[in-house]
Amino acid sequence: MSEQHLQAIQAYVGKMPSLSTTVTKVLEVCNQQNVSPNDLNKIISLDPVLAGNVLKLINSAYYSLPNHISSLTRAIIILGINTVKNLSLSTAVLGNMKKSKQASLAMDGFWKHSLCVAVTAKAIASEQKIPSNQREEFFLAGLLHDLGKIPMAHCFAEEYSRCLVIAREQKISLDEAEMSIFGFNHQHCGAIIARKWKLNDNIVSTMQYHHEPEKSDEDHRLLISSVAIADLYANIFEMGSAGNHFVSEEYVGRLFADSKLSWGELTQMHESIQESIEKAAIFLQVS
Repeated sequence: MSEQHLQAIQAYVGKMPSLSTTVTKVLEVCNQQNVSPNDLNKIISLDPVLAGNVLKLINSAYYSLPNHISSLTRAIIILGINTVKNLSLSTAVLGNMKKSKQASLAMDGFWKHSLCVAVTAKAIASEQKIPSNQREEFFLAGLLHDLGKIPMAHCFAEEYSRCLVIAREQKISLDEAEMSIFGFNHQHCGAIIARKWKLNDNIVSTMQYHHEPEKSDEDHRLLISSVAIADLYANIFEMGSAGNHFVSEEYVGRLFADSKLSWGELTQMHESIQESIEKAAIFLQVS
């Protein structure tokens, strides 16, 4: 039965919209050495929606710039190449996925949870002295980490509802409940989506291993562990809900044993994380 489930998931993902030609080109150009703001401007300016979104975001409360920015090139220079790349990808993914409606998964709670994980992962990156031009990737990885739940909830609403009930009643993690019903979990489905969209290895690995950072390559471990801790934080403080309410003490201990961050240090960031979530809500309003 799990093989039939998996085939249905793969068929669903196969029919999902691909990333736009513009976004694909942005990702391709950003992976080249010596890419310049002008190179990006030439691509993004041909897509009025994407150009508008970049300008809307840079002039939003999320960035709190003192002066209005009307020049796309200037916006790219201020934000930086990596940030613009991840903004482009974020808006494209949200455009593809945000309208998805599932009977078994409350999508408002799902996106609030995803946003909290994104903001918290970025805050953790800052606390761990990750270079500022790399922190947006922590945000992006946090925002996308749970996308694999969407095709599962869409294709198998009744079974997925049962997973949610099992996880709550038996006080186990949702990914364990998914394994008991399907023989695979949302990490596996997330990786299928990430590969369809040709996302980079960091994001693919985060979507595939955010509940099992120890199984990932060492190169991706810091990012994935940061997202895993951010996910734990969002669940404990019930910021949104993606159906995961319980984790074992052993899992929590393992996460923090491999991190330079303590739970106490994370909770001290609570107020600033809350403020950042309110500002970053603009990401979920981009159309």
